[in-house]
Amino acid sequence: MPRTPRLMLKGEESVYHVMSRTALPGYPFGDVEKDYMVQLIQQLSRLYFVEIFGYCIMGNHFHLLVRVFSSDRYSDDEIKQRYLAFFGEDQDFQVMRIDTYRKKWSNLSEFIKEIKQTFSRFYNKLHNRRGTLWGDRFKSVIVEKGETLINCLAYIDLNPVRAGIVKRPEQYRFSSLGYHLQTDNSYDFLSLDFGLKEFGQMSDQERLETYRGYVYEAGAVNTSEKEQDVIEERIIETERKKEYKITRIDRFKNRTRYFTDSGIIGSKAFVSKTYAYFKRPGKTNQKNPRQVAGLNGIYSLKRLTEM
Repeated sequence: MPRTPRLMLKGEESVYHVMSRTALPGYPFGDVEKDYMVQLIQQLSRLYFVEIFGYCIMGNHFHLLVRVFSSDRYSDDEIKQRYLAFFGEDQDFQVMRIDTYRKKWSNLSEFIKEIKQTFSRFYNKLHNRRGTLWGDRFKSVIVEKGETLINCLAYIDLNPVRAGIVKRPEQYRFSSLGYHLQTDNSYDFLSLDFGLKEFGQMSDQERLETYRGYVYEAGAVNTSEKEQDVIEERIIETERKKEYKITRIDRFKNRTRYFTDSGIIGSKAFVSKTYAYFKRPGKTNQKNPRQVAGLNGIYSLKRLTEM
């Protein structure tokens, strides 16, 4: 049975949340492997037409929030410069392959494929093994810029906190917030454009501090609590004090799963417009955007494989 095509906007600037999991049991990625993965993403982001908003490398999977630019954005000379900067000034650049490079370097699948294949070779050599390292195809969600983007980024940076690895997200060095605070965003690896228009009037440091506050507010909830037969009294007392008002923290808790389980996420207009790009001619079972539980103005659409 042929694979269902994934949701990717060809020839348009788009933001994607990518997640991929290993096929190996347990948590096979240690500090050495995580460090290499970060370096690999950093290196390849200089070659491909991408901008990295954030990432998190966990023990058995990784998250990446990336903007992919249109190939039309880059001139032939810029493509040559990227090639020589990446492979070396002594390399023989073949002009007749410019169109090939242009197409490849603006393709999300090619970018993730190169990350995963290069990492697999490193991992297998390091552990003297052979065979498959990764599980199913990577997941990708089309993310609208703005509040959806910054919430998705916060979700990614809070992974090690939710997993109980660290108390503060910046203590985890294999994530974007950790990279920002521990290296001062060395080599300008990560974007400081967090997607919100009001951030535009701020300095880089002010944007980072505002984003960090946003992550802390979202991370104030323990999303790993097991369900109880009854609601605990202390929880009821807390809600009584709040007069049962819904805070942004509550909304964040309710919508985290949409950042990996959706195909498209954003405003209703954005989701509808993007879905129209993929809808097959003559197909009658129209899919409508569904509002994300607990948050007005944010909608999602299921993956193409579920349509």
